[in-house]
Amino acid sequence: MATLRLFASIREIAGTSAKQSEAETVNGVITEAITEFGKDFADLVPTCRIWINGNPATMEDAVTAEDEIALLPPVSGGSRRNLIQDQIPDLHNRELHVAIISMHTSPLTQPGQGDSGGMNVYIREVATALAHRGIQCTIYVRKWNPSLPREVHLEPGVEIVYIEAGDYDLAKERLPEIIDQFTMGVEADLRGRKSIDIIHANYWLSGVVGHRLKHKLDIPLVTTFHTLGEAKKETGHPEPEERIISERETIGCSEIIVANSLMEKEQLISLYDAPEDRIHIVPLGVEHALFSPGNQAAARSALGLPNGSILMFVGRLQSLKGVDVAINALAEMKDREATLLIVGGASGPQGESHERRLRELIAELPSSTHVVFVPPQPHHILSTYYRASDIVLVPSRSESFGLVALESAACGTPVVAAAVGGLKDLIDDGHTGILVEGWNPTHYENAVNELLSNPFLSTEIAMNAAEKAKDFSWGQTANDLIEIYASILSTALVDCR
Repeated sequence: MATLRLFASIREIAGTSAKQSEAETVNGVITEAITEFGKDFADLVPTCRIWINGNPATMEDAVTAEDEIALLPPVSGGSRRNLIQDQIPDLHNRELHVAIISMHTSPLTQPGQGDSGGMNVYIREVATALAHRGIQCTIYVRKWNPSLPREVHLEPGVEIVYIEAGDYDLAKERLPEIIDQFTMGVEADLRGRKSIDIIHANYWLSGVVGHRLKHKLDIPLVTTFHTLGEAKKETGHPEPEERIISERETIGCSEIIVANSLMEKEQLISLYDAPEDRIHIVPLGVEHALFSPGNQAAARSALGLPNGSILMFVGRLQSLKGVDVAINALAEMKDREATLLIVGGASGPQGESHERRLRELIAELPSSTHVVFVPPQPHHILSTYYRASDIVLVPSRSESFGLVALESAACGTPVVAAAVGGLKDLIDDGHTGILVEGWNPTHYENAVNELLSNPFLSTEIAMNAAEKAKDFSWGQTANDLIEIYASILSTALVDCR
């Protein structure tokens, strides 16, 4: 069947990002959608651009089962584009063009797999939301597989460019060795493109690349670190000194450092002496068309889950994420039938070694408890797991924001989380979730039992969390970034030399 993909405001009206259709023309596909989604949807259709497989199309065009039809509404209200033009008149009515650097991981990689996580979601959703607002985005990623093409057209306004740099299977720990090669590849591509206005680097490796490109090309630099080496060191996870030095240098030369939470801003100031006036807090968003409350019984039936209480952990299998705390908390639940779903995967020798230790812990669990390993899931399926669960555990030892906690909240599932980093900003303890100080499994078990034993409290927290999650959207994240971009394009560059 052909696939109709919906974007921006028309996606919000439909409450979904995609619909399957057996119609044989664009008109037939859209007519089916109008019948299903109603008058508001129908009123917006005439204003939309129509694409088939990334190319402009008309209502009369034929479609096959392999085709993707996209409906692209006009830029939201037109106000953002006008704002940029008003503030930066030398754009001469062209699109603002942002080079997004994501050296070590691609936004197309499944989160929870390998080194992929919330940052992958962030880059993909931010680039998409920026494109919907008239911003051209080119994303640069290291080519890790010889079968990857040079360039991928993600959607109108978003391109992904894969740069040849080092062996394809080079371990993440060795990526600093090929920063020079990656930087040269990105520079060569940028010089061949028109009007790059902003470099937006993500993670410390990309920050080094962005810092060098800023000086080579005289382009403003915005940096989002996602995690900080000094913050990880404070949790007992040593980081190479090269990372710390590089982070300090990048912070010192970035026009703006984007922090995902107030806690991250405080860490940047206290641990790196970052200038406060150059730190802007821009929270992450959540895709409400995918993550929303639903029927728990139906979700459990669809997934074939067992009876009893269902707890869930989502994330990579690494010590920093605290999945061992979740397993040990389950071990404390001797008098309750419970299952822990671990949704995520391990990567590399360290990840595989950690998974073996986790399985050793699982082997000692009481007979009333069970653990089910679930491979990383795409968002439309992951949301079903959230809805099926009684509680989501987020016992991270470091967390700059807490995207899993936000997605769970949006689905109306209570969260029990560590009182660290951005989780302290995101969760109102006792109101939209429960925060636990430290990583004592007994304390997590106590919090879980409190919710499982008191369905009124659990329901109240779930409702409060879902309501608060409505304040977070990728559209708002993009709007905040646009204001940052506009502000620095009208000022002199920071000179760190």
